[in-house]
Amino acid sequence: MLCLLLAAAPSFAQQKPKPASVIFDSDMGPDYDDVGAMAMLHAYADSGYFKILATVASTRYAGVAPVFSVLNTYFGRPNLPIGVPHKAGLDMRDWQHWSDSLLARYPHRIKTNGAVPEATEVYRQVLATQPDSSVTIITVGFFTNLANLLQSGPDQYSALSGAELVHKKVKRLVSMAGRFPDGKEFNVEKDAAASQRVFQNWPTEIWLSGYEIGAEIKTGVPLMRNEAITNSPVKDVFRIAIPKAAEDRDGRMSWDQTAVLVAAKGVAPWYRLQKGTMQVAADGSNTWRNGNGRHFYLVALAPPAPVQALIERVMAHQPMRK
Repeated sequence: MLCLLLAAAPSFAQQKPKPASVIFDSDMGPDYDDVGAMAMLHAYADSGYFKILATVASTRYAGVAPVFSVLNTYFGRPNLPIGVPHKAGLDMRDWQHWSDSLLARYPHRIKTNGAVPEATEVYRQVLATQPDSSVTIITVGFFTNLANLLQSGPDQYSALSGAELVHKKVKRLVSMAGRFPDGKEFNVEKDAAASQRVFQNWPTEIWLSGYEIGAEIKTGVPLMRNEAITNSPVKDVFRIAIPKAAEDRDGRMSWDQTAVLVAAKGVAPWYRLQKGTMQVAADGSNTWRNGNGRHFYLVALAPPAPVQALIERVMAHQPMRK
């Protein structure tokens, strides 16, 4: 019996996931599925799927860094690095004013955008310290930061160019972006020039959760009605925002959460990957060519319901008290 137990031990050990080292990049508004995605990010960190290296904004509206600070603090990680594109970023924010509500109600160490570094600096500093081919970047916003990273030069953190640093340190980019097989999608369109640079020049594989994936998955209503969850900035965002749009009465479309899900758990059994190349036009529209490219987009294999239920459960995760 002892021999059997010992023989089984290596198999059991192999089943335990090794945490993926993750940089999370989000516009954090003008939509609010970003908040659900960030809740999932921390939930998967608490359960051992992720090691969060940094959380980075791809917008620069006043207060975006403090909003990141609110959510990181709530989930017990107040000192995570935060970056903002101080000059190049789009100034787009939530029209429902949930961000103002979070800043008024919840503790946060970062009080202004000026208190955090430029996003490109955060990327370079963090990537330079990581093992080769070890970092997963999850982007659920604009491609501003990633384009700037690719164009960055050597600095005090690394003698490598940005493109060289990405090639050396990044394993995979997972993104909520595009509409497949072709169309126009918000994250790609709004900084189309940055999107073009990234999809033409990014040196590692890219997994893409397109508009059509998240549009079928509506979440947040069970969370806002969950009386067991109190004093939660995540619940507050959905409670504030869902009633303000008729299209959200059954829940908000969950684009960003799907990117976090597949970054943590892989694509099976919900999706398969279609391999090829995504091309971005000057107006931000995208087309797709099947083949041997480094890009992959999600194709649904399962109905939306099981993915929706899973996302609801993970978004309801409560902070681990340390």
